[in-house]
Amino acid sequence: MVTTVSELIEIAAAEDIAIAAPDRTALTYGDFRILVAKTVADMNALGIGRNDRVAIVLPNGPEMATCFVAVAAGATTAPLNPAYRAEEFRFYLEDLNAKALFVEAGSDSPAINVARSMEIPVLELTTPDDTAGVFEISDSSVAAIDSARLPGLAEENDIALVLHTSGTTSRPKIVPLSHANICASAKHISATLALTPADRCVNIMPLFHIHGLIAAVLSSLATGGSVYCAPGFDALRVFRWFEDAEPSWYTAVPTMHQTIVARAARNADIVAALDLRFIRSSSSSLPPQVMAAVEETFGCPVIESYGMTEAAHQMASNPLPPAARKPGSVGIAAGPEIAIMDDDNNILTAGETGEIVIRGPNVTVGYESNDKANAEAFSDGWFRTGDQGQFDEEGYLSLTGRLKEIINRGGEKISPREVDEILLDHPDIDQAVTFAYPHDKLGEEVGVAIVLTEGAEANEVSVRNFAAEHLADFKVPRKVIFLEEIPKGATGKLQRIGLHEKLGM
Repeated sequence: MVTTVSELIEIAAAEDIAIAAPDRTALTYGDFRILVAKTVADMNALGIGRNDRVAIVLPNGPEMATCFVAVAAGATTAPLNPAYRAEEFRFYLEDLNAKALFVEAGSDSPAINVARSMEIPVLELTTPDDTAGVFEISDSSVAAIDSARLPGLAEENDIALVLHTSGTTSRPKIVPLSHANICASAKHISATLALTPADRCVNIMPLFHIHGLIAAVLSSLATGGSVYCAPGFDALRVFRWFEDAEPSWYTAVPTMHQTIVARAARNADIVAALDLRFIRSSSSSLPPQVMAAVEETFGCPVIESYGMTEAAHQMASNPLPPAARKPGSVGIAAGPEIAIMDDDNNILTAGETGEIVIRGPNVTVGYESNDKANAEAFSDGWFRTGDQGQFDEEGYLSLTGRLKEIINRGGEKISPREVDEILLDHPDIDQAVTFAYPHDKLGEEVGVAIVLTEGAEANEVSVRNFAAEHLADFKVPRKVIFLEEIPKGATGKLQRIGLHEKLGM
């Protein structure tokens, strides 16, 4: 059984392609294995070994993908968003207790000066040729940190990856994920999607986030497939990448799918030539209207999955045809055990709504150095996800919202997702995000941020009237705000929590 990333990339034939990228020579598995072994040896020579934290600040692309795997093989990867400001880098580097920082040669990232001020060694990665993902650690200006305490290849219980939670309503928490955790999740995803060595994924997700790292990169490598690593998401270039890569699938968040569909008609020849086996969506709820539009555009099934960092990504997923996939549902358990639990730790039955809880080999053992958060998150061996939902009689899971996002209007509980999905049926509305804002008598009131379809002229009255035709009066938004663009997080997810503050309400 494969339980480490170094074992994971031993599965494929040496001559098979592992990593590809625009305008680059593809990297084979044989050369990838050489790169991993050399990186581990070079890190050990610099005093970096198993469970030592290596912060990585690299742009999206093939080197970020290979660096994630190669560093994890002999240390602990801590990928950080390159867009962070100096203050943010200082917080994360201190919180991680980083032993080194990896950046690309010539980088002007503020992380560099921050790391040097903290006496954290900065190691530049150079690219010796045009082979996708190949890099060398330039150590000419850095002396060995000390002797590597634990040299060699990492083992299954070593920490492969550390990520912070989003910290929307509290201080970000460190989520440590072992090799066993991330390899289990990669296997769960590859099994759900029936991946084979013939599959090629185009990755447009950021590689400082669990979705891109595990769902696109590691699940592909787990079955000997290949990953075409794009330099992030760019609506003007994505169809050219599709044409170049000839993928069998891609994975993205709903806002990316919407943007791609909106530009599909201008790239009709490329769309017609594609032979996608399926398209995957995760990290945010996929409105049924968007799912239908993507399937109509590309002529293949859209597989919505449900994941989170603490589960090394995937927890549930709609299955591939011929099994049923249900719009509005995140599917069936796809890796860990899933149950619905009430506030008293009782497991609920189908049709009953409560908190979604999970347990399994992909689930973190707990937040780092945070007893309070762990006491709140774990109950009787189950991890409480903070999401509210219910199972139907066929075992399909539906999310009704984040518990922290549920709007409490004078004691009436409102699922913002329910309001979103109603409003997205309005012919003039392209995007809708329902949120809570403070009210002096009711505690919270219902607001919604709207992006209209191009050329549409809907107003607040027409939106509220439309909502009133389909929703109980207490669920109808009292404030409707029209925006050119709704604020998004670093991974492209629409931001609901704290939206009223961003809008000055």
